[in-house]
Amino acid sequence: MRLRFFTLLCLCCCWFVSSEGETVSCSNIVSSGFRSDNISIADFGGVGDGRTLNTKAFREAIYRIQRLTRVGGTLLYVPPGVYLTEPFNLTSHMTLYLAAGAVIMATQDSSNWPLIAPLPSYGRGRELPGGRYMSFMHGVGVQDVVITGENGTIDGQGDLWWNKWRQRSLQFTRPNLVEFVNCRDIIISNVIFKNSPFWNIHPVYSSNIVVRFVTILAPRDSPNTDGIDPDSSSNVCIEDSYISTGDDLVAVKSGWDEYGIAYGLPSSNITIRRVSGSSPFAGIAVGSETSGGVENVLAEHINLYKMGIGIHIKTNSGRGGFIKNITVSHVYIEEARKGIRISGDVGDHPDDKFDPNALPLVKGVTIKNVWGVKVLQAGLIQGVKNSPFTDICLYDINLRGVTEPRTPPWKCSDVSGFAHQVSPWPCSELSSNQQGSCANYS
Repeated sequence: MRLRFFTLLCLCCCWFVSSEGETVSCSNIVSSGFRSDNISIADFGGVGDGRTLNTKAFREAIYRIQRLTRVGGTLLYVPPGVYLTEPFNLTSHMTLYLAAGAVIMATQDSSNWPLIAPLPSYGRGRELPGGRYMSFMHGVGVQDVVITGENGTIDGQGDLWWNKWRQRSLQFTRPNLVEFVNCRDIIISNVIFKNSPFWNIHPVYSSNIVVRFVTILAPRDSPNTDGIDPDSSSNVCIEDSYISTGDDLVAVKSGWDEYGIAYGLPSSNITIRRVSGSSPFAGIAVGSETSGGVENVLAEHINLYKMGIGIHIKTNSGRGGFIKNITVSHVYIEEARKGIRISGDVGDHPDDKFDPNALPLVKGVTIKNVWGVKVLQAGLIQGVKNSPFTDICLYDINLRGVTEPRTPPWKCSDVSGFAHQVSPWPCSELSSNQQGSCANYS
């Protein structure tokens, strides 16, 4: 049935942790009210038969939204059906609304996939030198954009890309499913993201981003299919979502080695809560690309199953940048190779121009209220020589092994901090006397 009238009201709240450690409300970080103008993809010749190419329909509909600006913006309705299309750009003041049973499906014809310049904070494509393929849905410099609906699906049909990656036949970096570059006031909610060619949702150089009530799915063996990667972005809220992919579920980033250092835009004020999922890699990750810095991250009420690593904070010599004021709490982990890893030797380099003396600063990481079962190794904390990790605070952590009650011990080096009621007991480098920022724990 043709959509004649629709009212959308999204009022999203989140919280972040200030540099002083207190929880701060970022209530109403993004609000999108009534869209005064409503159109359907069918108005532009869209056909949801799974065979007809709808690129022209999507591009014309978005061109119409962009050129015929309406007060309050425009809602583009996608009715039930499977709408095959090539990549397309989003525009400001629009809502892309997927009805129940609606699928927007990426074509597998990569020959018509546009190439775009590398991100300046990466200096090249993340996988290969040179440019990169444009994301399936792409926004540059836009504001007030909502992607939502009745749990319709955005399907990247990533098999083609995964196979090319495995065969090493790609010349450029694979496309993300959705990317926002230099954007603000973005809401993504009540949508299923499926089979992304590369990372699923990638806000970069952006602010005021809310991702909530989404499902993100990809096979466990799909390469580099990160769920949500806030990158050199601020005021980001990720909540109430399920993610099961082939790589990190949520990974906070900020640029790569000398390029990220030069660009110098940190990720800050990131909240992740009530997220669950499964992956052969990490559940909650910071890094490894953190050259612009990452600060003020709160992750809480996380449920993880069949993981490679539950919580992973990762960087490397040559990264530079900083990771500070990170709080992870109330985490349940069931089946994992490692429960917690904080490592300074992870991740590759874009080229041989990186400065090996650009050492990262890791300071003020608090992990508390973590319960794990069937965890093969409780934890590993490996700082960087000549730049040890400091104020690493562990409280109320119980990580049980496969064969009760023994779990292999922690391994630690180049680290200082505090541990309280941690089982198995971590390592001698973590004192039982509160010190530094760990003394703020209550």
